[in-house]
Amino acid sequence: MSTRTPRSRAPRSRRLHRILPTLALACLAAPGLALPAHATTGTAPAHTRHTAQTGSLQAAEASFPTWGTRWVVHATPDINSPSVGMINQNSAGQDRVTADYQVDTGRRVCEGSACSTFMAHLTSPVTGFLTVVAVDIPEDRLPGVPVQAAHGGTQAGARQQTLQRAATWLTANGGRPVPYSQSSRWRDGYRQDCSGYVSMALGLPTPGTTTVGLATNRGLTRPIAMSELQPGDLVIDAIGNSNTRHVVIFERWNDAAHRSYMAYEQRGGRGTTHQSLSYGLNAGSEYKAYRPVQYGD
Repeated sequence: MSTRTPRSRAPRSRRLHRILPTLALACLAAPGLALPAHATTGTAPAHTRHTAQTGSLQAAEASFPTWGTRWVVHATPDINSPSVGMINQNSAGQDRVTADYQVDTGRRVCEGSACSTFMAHLTSPVTGFLTVVAVDIPEDRLPGVPVQAAHGGTQAGARQQTLQRAATWLTANGGRPVPYSQSSRWRDGYRQDCSGYVSMALGLPTPGTTTVGLATNRGLTRPIAMSELQPGDLVIDAIGNSNTRHVVIFERWNDAAHRSYMAYEQRGGRGTTHQSLSYGLNAGSEYKAYRPVQYGD
């Protein structure tokens, strides 16, 4: 086992989950159907400072509290790699950790009801990799800290992971697409609307952020030109009314003239689809292109 927790302390998710402000959100719903929507926002770290650029990824060191005891810090982003040290060796919360990036390993680590696939690269008090489960936050990854791919190629790897996760909802409902709903959550904890779906694909905290949040939160995305779209980027209408606000995940252009593109979409009346779209390609369209900052470019 890579970690050990104190019997007297409850798992972090049980202690920290709380009701957070709700935000207005909408996706393209079935004709004539307007549904209520809810979302939560993450908690930013208390202390953040920017450091020099590492490769193609801008590192951002941030300090976080920890919980539990005897958390192992590993040599690589693999819980089976050798130990390079330990935090909270004698008491819960003894050490505060500083991380400059995190890695989505794709391997889920749980302690009680707290789970995460992310491992943070620590710069103090020990240099190495620590499961994010050890960090005393409600999210399943460190807020405000850049994400690198598990096996080099930070941009391409992270983009591919987004598309792979997006594809899972095409058959997750017993071989059928996940149905659309602004009020229900799927088995993985994410809302079954467009922004909940995109949040799942990006690996954001459950139940997912809002369509407006995906477009305006510069900790999540930045605007780009439609011509700059790459696999895993987003196309968002954040200005429309409650029946038209929407977000889709760009996969690839269908032709060199950029007249249409393939995208993953969660839409009312259809559920999860992978199809050709042209949102944002016509003059005056409210759809705009955005790049998730987790890709590091």
